[in-house]
Amino acid sequence: MIRKAAVFVIGGTVLLIGIALLVLPGPAFIVIPAGLAILAIEFAWAKRWLDKVREWAKAAAAKAQGGFKRSDRDGDSPSAS
Repeated sequence: MIRKAAVFVIGGTVLLIGIALLVLPGPAFIVIPAGLAILAIEFAWAKRWLDKVREWAKAAAAKAQGGFKRSDRDGDSPSAS
């Protein structure tokens, strides 16, 4: 019971700091998963959220590796000239 309370307090604090860093300068996208990982030690709901965050991060990384394509609607592309 004490371990569960300690995990809740520490993980919750890290998670809240991460949420605050969404609007403050700082690495929110590192701190939020860290808080969820701490909470996932004892809580199944945090494990599910952490799994969703991991899926989202993998999808974002795959999209970033593919690059961003520019629209060539009006022939504005440098290769069109």
